[in-house]
Amino acid sequence: MIQALPGLNGEGRWDIPARLNMARQCLAGDPDALAVIDLTGPMRRDVSVAALDDMVDGIARALMARVKAGDRVGVLLSQSPWCVASHLAIWKIGAISVPLFKLFKHDALASRVGDSGVEIVLTDVEGASLLGDLAEPWLAEDIGIAGPQVPFADTCPEDPAVLIYTSGTTGTPKGALHGHRILTGHLPGVAISHDYLGQDGDCLWTPADWAWIGGLFDVAMPALALGVPVVAARMAKFDVNECARIIAAGDVRNVFFPPTALRMLKAQGATIDGLRSVASGGEPLGAQMLAWGRDALGVQINEFYGQTECNMVASSCGAAFDARAGCIGKPVPGFEIAVLDGDTPTQSEGDVAVKRGAASMMLRYWNRPEETAAKYRGDWMLTGDRGIWEGDFLRFVGREDDVITSSGYRIGPAEIEDCLLTHPAVATVGVVGKPDALRTEVVKAYVVVKKGAQVAAPELQAWVKERLASYSYPREIEFLDALPMTVTGKVIRRELKARAMVEGAG
Repeated sequence: MIQALPGLNGEGRWDIPARLNMARQCLAGDPDALAVIDLTGPMRRDVSVAALDDMVDGIARALMARVKAGDRVGVLLSQSPWCVASHLAIWKIGAISVPLFKLFKHDALASRVGDSGVEIVLTDVEGASLLGDLAEPWLAEDIGIAGPQVPFADTCPEDPAVLIYTSGTTGTPKGALHGHRILTGHLPGVAISHDYLGQDGDCLWTPADWAWIGGLFDVAMPALALGVPVVAARMAKFDVNECARIIAAGDVRNVFFPPTALRMLKAQGATIDGLRSVASGGEPLGAQMLAWGRDALGVQINEFYGQTECNMVASSCGAAFDARAGCIGKPVPGFEIAVLDGDTPTQSEGDVAVKRGAASMMLRYWNRPEETAAKYRGDWMLTGDRGIWEGDFLRFVGREDDVITSSGYRIGPAEIEDCLLTHPAVATVGVVGKPDALRTEVVKAYVVVKKGAQVAAPELQAWVKERLASYSYPREIEFLDALPMTVTGKVIRRELKARAMVEGAG
């Protein structure tokens, strides 16, 4: 039976006050309580709520001289106390934070900085070198923290607070604009996915970067809001031994492992003792992985489901019910999910949709009214996924779009295609996901070279790595004489996808 959950009233409806500021939610705990366990340096450093509050005020004071309510401010920082302090400071003054990822290269950063209108980015020395002249870098750690307290902006739940970019199948990544209610919207699902997070001794960590909604709002901010210490640690690449070290050094009891991390742990025969909960989301897990989790981790792996536009809408909960292999859990209280056939809910396979009014649902896409309108069908927000009900469990069938899921990242093929087309030797290109046992999918590019030109796959791979993100380059490139095209000259990705599916099964 589902217990009382944070973010909801006694009737299971959203409990959202008329005035709401996310920074206040995260800093409302006991000042002496532990907020962040910092493992990014050579020694563990414990940061209290009071110390984090001082860091937030220091950044907020500096920003107030240049930034007003509604302005966008970038945050280009890996897991660290300064990362959460930067977001909190931006929200505290009523501005909008824009998470940016350290693995982004120039073009990927440029598209997000340019689209959002960011002029200032809170970062570190490494991030400043990545930014170049795209925006003004402010080194967060160098901002003084001494000074008077900064008042919380008098914001409401619908006031914009965070702009998170998500990859799509066409054009550049879209910014999903969220209000101050987004954190409240995550609390029930985060609590459920960790078997009622907030028990004595709970401590939360994820190897996922805090630049993504999964790191920022499935882990870092909910932990602060629920009074659970969050561990900040960096891994350049996921490493099983380092993962075990972090869990031991940080006294971690609750982990969000992306599916690829679980597969790597399983492949290396890893076992981890002392965990109370493990959550996973982004890709469905199978029966073998769930069975392995019980043996090697000592817990039921709780799968959850959502997307940048509306997250944490369904989840399993080992403390309440047994998981069902192939399903992504049950609807989280507060959310109404339907599988639609056209405009009508159905028990057959259909479009997975979430009803308007969910607290974690975006306000809109940034500066994209037509794409915002296309995301909705009446009172329902379309996820772009296909599903089917099995009783009150939701089974994920597949995506309707061409977004590639690789190592937990959602990768838009259009951005990679656009990048490859800037290479002087490339005439046309089509990018799809090819099935892969470890990463779920790998990025594969089918390339037609210009007449008389010559280019090798490593050169094109390096071209993408240098401009987008190191995780989104095509791991496989196949050169063709021609691509399947529509009469209007568009690449028919579904034919390339079918070809890649056959290759992946071979």
